[in-house]
This record gives sequence, structure tokens and C-alpha cells, in this order.
Amino acid sequence: MGEVTEVKLNPKGNREEVISAPPFRLHSPLITWSSPVLDSAPKTPAKSPLLSRFMSSSGTTTPLASPVKRAIASMQGHLEEVGHFTKLEPQEAWLPITESRRGNSYYAAFHTLCSGIGVQALLLPLAFAILGWAWGITCLVLAFVWQLYTLWLLIQLHESDSGMRYSRYLRLSIEAFGEKLGKLMSLFPIMYLSGGTCVTLIMIGGGTMKMFFELLCNETCNVKPLTTIEWYLVFTCIATVIAQLPNLNSIAGISLIGAITAVSYCTLIWVISVSKGRLKGVSYEPLGAKSDVATLFETLNALGIIAFTFRGHNLVLEIQGTMPSSIKRPSRLPMWKGVKFAYLIIAMCLFPLAIGGYLAYGNKMPVSNEGLLSAMYKFHKRDTSKFLLGMTSMLVVINSLSSFQIYAMPVFDNLEFRYTSALNQPCPRWLRSALRIFFGCLASFIAVALPFLPSLAGLIGGVALPVTLAYPSFMWMLIKKPQKYSAVWFLNWSLGVLGMLISVSVVTGAIWSIVTKGLEVHFLKPE
Repeated sequence: MGEVTEVKLNPKGNREEVISAPPFRLHSPLITWSSPVLDSAPKTPAKSPLLSRFMSSSGTTTPLASPVKRAIASMQGHLEEVGHFTKLEPQEAWLPITESRRGNSYYAAFHTLCSGIGVQALLLPLAFAILGWAWGITCLVLAFVWQLYTLWLLIQLHESDSGMRYSRYLRLSIEAFGEKLGKLMSLFPIMYLSGGTCVTLIMIGGGTMKMFFELLCNETCNVKPLTTIEWYLVFTCIATVIAQLPNLNSIAGISLIGAITAVSYCTLIWVISVSKGRLKGVSYEPLGAKSDVATLFETLNALGIIAFTFRGHNLVLEIQGTMPSSIKRPSRLPMWKGVKFAYLIIAMCLFPLAIGGYLAYGNKMPVSNEGLLSAMYKFHKRDTSKFLLGMTSMLVVINSLSSFQIYAMPVFDNLEFRYTSALNQPCPRWLRSALRIFFGCLASFIAVALPFLPSLAGLIGGVALPVTLAYPSFMWMLIKKPQKYSAVWFLNWSLGVLGMLISVSVVTGAIWSIVTKGLEVHFLKPE
């Protein structure tokens, strides 16, 4: 690498020493004598067929190849890691949903199970009591296949051809329908499915904690029992403490606990109910109404119960947003793998729960927010061990605490999005904690102030139903633009229109039920 001294004869015959630079310096005019590249270049140049064409001279590789090749190799590795089609916005790294992109198919399965199985599944026997065996099973199977298909559509739409990743349902809705219409159609249903579900979880979790305490203490306990409002506050405090975990990816362990407890209490409830045998005088004839109109609306309510059981579509894009994406392995592959496993488990829980619960209680199913749990306490409290009843109650409480975290995350993300958009900086830790405590207090206040809110679940559930059954098909049509009058075109238009019709029908049926049966409105007096 040093200088080369050559001895030449001048025209007069005298000897002259001529100092010349090494050949690579002459062939590399961009590199100066003081360039650090000369000192840092490795002795053994790396092999690269791509770079050999423009970094070789007369078939020999020059030292210039190494640093340039390292830079290009690093760039190539980064593209393969992130994906050349992925456009990452700086704000994404500040928000709870996309703060960490280290998710995988296992985390996707945990989150999907935790959000896909909930206490709303305990109401399925009520739908069967209205529809009967044949129609009940048929509608449950069709709803399961339908929502699984729309789930697949959302997973495919997560990454667009333009390079954007839609890690939030609202963003995808705005992309498909436009800013004004997208917000109008999706903002309220999504916020209700997140915030409203958290309020319901406070009611169910706090109420189940009260049932568990009364089961343990019975009449021999001298401890003064807490009121329902106090149990709501206890549940909210625990949920708010857990909610201090920073982002969606960090609560994967919590979702795993929620998934295990959901599968456990669903299995325990239907196994205990079936093992005790059918109730005396139980009937499996569909509950008849006084008129054809009443029968129609009761049927629509039953369809609303089945459709609302398969919630969680508003979290699918958020869960997929926690995953890395590359050219070789886009995020839709591990996401769909995790979802397939999760929904296999969900099917193994929901179908036995609906069929077993209806087999055990028939049309004697009590109408309550807890569904089968209330039926089990009502009919088998005396002939079932306290251990099993207590374990089932605790599993419901733990699952409610876990589900609270994943359903609250879109609300946390939206609150921090407002802050980061206004100030163009990440949300401080103290403010993040304050926002989450504020949301917990607000949800608890709504649970206490509006205890009749679950009675409106059918009405608001009908409004939110298109998020699961209709919007994904319309989004696919508007974004992917399949060939007109093709099979895919007909399928998605049919499902989208049918989903909207079912949504309107369910809302109409819920309003009719409230008008005819009345609504017991009492503020600040939870039972």
C-alpha cells in the first residue's frame, strides 16, 4: 500500500527516481491521499457479483469495493428487515399501538383469543332459546364463517401497494371511504367497542367479585361486605394499575392470561351445566311471541346476540401493527397463522358453550348480563362445590381484567395521538399515566352512573355490527377494485349489503324491544 519508486534513464543517460502512486489511487480519483477509506479497507475484499462490475478495474477488485459494498449490504439488510414497501411515520414510534413492532404469530394468537372470547359468549343460549336447535346452530355456523372471512380481508388490507401500513381500523376506513365519511361511519362504533366494552367489563368484573365474596363469606362471615359501587372501584383500580404497561406489544403476557382464563371458564361453565343434567320441565321449543311482528323482532334480537359474540374486528389491524414486515415475510403471514390457531380455539369454546348451555337450561335461561354464569349460580349453587363456583368466578374476573387492557389500548392510542399531533413530540411518561388513570375513572363513573347501559347493548351492538360484517367487504371493493361482475365482486357486495341490512334490522328490533318491554332507568344505583 506504500509508495512505489521507479528508476528511469533520462534522455541524457542519467538515472532518475520517479515516485508513483499505487494503481488503485490512480483509478480512484474520488479518494484523496488523506482519505480514511485507505486505512479502514479490509485486506480481503468481500465477494459480491453485484458490485464487481463497477468496482473492478481490469478484472481485479479494488479496495474501494469494501466500504461501498458494506454500505449497500447494510442498506439491503435494512430493506429486507423493514420491507421496501413500508413507509414508517415518525409519529408511529410514539404511540402505544405501534411503539413496538416485535410481535409474532404467538402474540397475535394471544391477543386474538383474549379479544375474541368474552362474557358476551355466555349469552348464546339465549339466542338458541329464541331460534331453536336447527336455526340456532345454522346461524352460529354462518356467522362464524362470515366473520372469519371478513377478518381475512382486514389482514390482507393492512399493507397497501402504496407503502402504507394501516395499523388502526379508523385509518383504513378513512382511506377507503374518505376522511369525512370514514370518520362518520367508523369513529363511534370503534370507540364504543373499545370504551363501551371497558365499561361493561367493569360492571361484569365488579359484579362477579361481589358474587365471589358472598360465596366465600356466606352468612358466617363477620366482615362488612362492600357495596356494588365499591366493588366497581376495586376492579377499576386493579385494571388501571395493569394499564400502566406502555404499549400493545408489552401486554402480550396479559393477553395470554386472559386467553387461558377465557378458555377455562367457558369450559368449566358448560361442563358443569351439562354434567348436572337437564332441568325438570325444560323445553326446547322456540319461545313464541304473541304476534308475528313480535316473533320477527325477537328473532332479530337473537341474530344480534350471535353477531355481537364475534367482536374484536376493531382490534385486528392494531394487533397486526405490532409485527415487523419484510419483503420475504410480510406481516399478514404470521398474523393469519396466529388468527387461524386462535379461532380454532374460539370455535372449540363457543359451540360447546352455546349447545351445552341450551341443552342444560333450554328456554329457562335467565335474562341477565352474565348469561350462563347467572344460570349456573341460580340452578346449581347448592349442588355444586364452592371450589368450582369460586374458581369460575375468579377466572371471569381475571379475564375481565385482561380484556380491559387490550380493549382500552385504542382509546389510549387515540388520546396520545391528539397530544403528539398537537406538539409533535412523544407523550411524557407522567402524562401517559395520567391519561390512563383518567380513562379508568371515566369508565368507572359511567358504569356507576348508567347501570342500565348493558340493556342498550343490542341497540348499540347493532350500530357497531357493520365493523365486523359489512365494512371489510366494502373496503376491499374500494381499495383492491376487483374485476366488475366477477365472483369476488358479487361475494363482497352481497356480504356488505347483507351486513348493513342485518345491522338496521338488529337496531330496529332493539328499539322495538325497549319500547314494548320498557327500560328500567336508574342513575347512580347499580344493583
